[in-house]
Amino acid sequence: MIRKIQDADICKVAEIWLDTNITTHNFIPAQYWQDNFELVKELFLQAEIYVYEDETSDKIWGFIGLENNYIAGIFVCSAMQSNGVGKQLLDFVKRIKAELSLNVYGKNVRAVRFYQREGFRIQREDIDKNTNEKEYVMIWEKHYQK
Repeated sequence: MIRKIQDADICKVAEIWLDTNITTHNFIPAQYWQDNFELVKELFLQAEIYVYEDETSDKIWGFIGLENNYIAGIFVCSAMQSNGVGKQLLDFVKRIKAELSLNVYGKNVRAVRFYQREGFRIQREDIDKNTNEKEYVMIWEKHYQK
């Protein structure tokens, strides 16, 4: 089930954010993510976040964070990756938004392919000022979809 985040979810969502970033972005020092952990937890309280919660166990397996039409990230706990959780979260926001954009690291090839498969197009290439890593700005527009 996908639902809006609740205050009681913040710690679990923050853990998923940290673990996923450290694992997926192993080309960036783990300390970078750890240094931003408390700030990100505070930002979660202000963001539009939807969580994927298992209906039988009530465990949160993933979440998607939005700032208007910008996807700040899709994060799925490692045990549930490649099980459709990220796609369900993305499909959910595609139903409520007419267009979406996001940034994804070029070295995160798996994520780039996922977004392309889901109808996102690379709009431009940038350098993330915080990490000096190449990233793509990708967009999705409902009216371009079949």
